[in-house]
Amino acid sequence: MNTQGKVFRYGDNVDTDVIIPARYLNTPNAAELAQHCMEDIDKDFVKAVVPGDVIVAGWNFGCGSSREHAPLVIKTCGTGCVIAKSFARIFYRNAINIGLPILECPEAVDEISANDQIAVDFDTGEIKNLTTGKTYRAQPFPPFIQNIIRCGGLLASLRENGGTEA
Repeated sequence: MNTQGKVFRYGDNVDTDVIIPARYLNTPNAAELAQHCMEDIDKDFVKAVVPGDVIVAGWNFGCGSSREHAPLVIKTCGTGCVIAKSFARIFYRNAINIGLPILECPEAVDEISANDQIAVDFDTGEIKNLTTGKTYRAQPFPPFIQNIIRCGGLLASLRENGGTEA
């Protein structure tokens, strides 16, 4: 499982209200919600993001409320992966539950710039900055979690595996 694209870079403590402002949570439609992803921090994000692009952020990405909408809108926009120094624990789990690939790699975050082109291999945890030629290693998820993400989330994984996850 891989992704490749340009980098959108953000700082520390990007909270769920910035990822998807609460004022839009009056619809269950993920595509409608995704039209507002990151707009309070980057009004051009949804116009510029293309499938495979990557969000790179600092410490505590996804802090704030526990809404599952935050990783869902990031995924629905086509974002291929989020790389951060760390994730808020509830965002971390919600990302896995909905099948959004995430990696923690402080060294990569320190050195990757906005608009760099990067390639990510989720199976190995390799992050390659195609702009600079540098390679970084994140700790990949164990195979059972990789399977959940590959299937598109926990429920899809359970359906595909007949209700069991092994």
